[in-house]
Amino acid sequence: MTPAAAQAGLDAVILDYNGVIGLQPTTDQWLRLAHTALWPDDGLPAFQNAFWNARSAYDAGQLSDLAYWATVLGHHPGARRLRELRDADTDMWTSTDDRVVDVLHHAHESGLPLVLLSNAPRHLSDVLDRHPWRRLMTHACYSARLQVCKPDPAAYQQAMNATGADPDRVLFVDDRADNCHAARRLGLRTLHYTGRPTDLAAALQSPN
Repeated sequence: MTPAAAQAGLDAVILDYNGVIGLQPTTDQWLRLAHTALWPDDGLPAFQNAFWNARSAYDAGQLSDLAYWATVLGHHPGARRLRELRDADTDMWTSTDDRVVDVLHHAHESGLPLVLLSNAPRHLSDVLDRHPWRRLMTHACYSARLQVCKPDPAAYQQAMNATGADPDRVLFVDDRADNCHAARRLGLRTLHYTGRPTDLAAALQSPN
């Protein structure tokens, strides 16, 4: 570990994926997914509501791909449309912020263990595991595999176990304030990430 990482007093970092490493979906990607779902052209907000209302159960592995999309649509899609929906959905979450990945490369090279903790359905988890940046992580904890989503304490506990470090020497990074609040209650340090890679770099290099 470099002197900077040691000075920060960190033994490990737990990172969220979407909104930190992963870029938020664009409007065009949302529209593509809604179009694939045969949703009315002027109904994107209603589609997004239906999408998110069932998402926690899907992310937690409680719904299959078919059950999730049947809930969103209100009817079972055919096999072909189900594949198209899953592919378009997955595509929305696989673009990464190269600036963040660069920061993580430096942290990885310093010897600082990095653990991923992401709310993600099973298929997306499998796809993310094949991306080059995934090799920077010593462990990846996905909600569908854990059967529990953030901000449930059990999700954090799995990631903390993977670090093997004391909570007060682990930094948790997430773009959602509620997830950070839950981590802080468990004794973790937190960084509420707001889209500035320099903030992440500073948190990994500065005394805390």
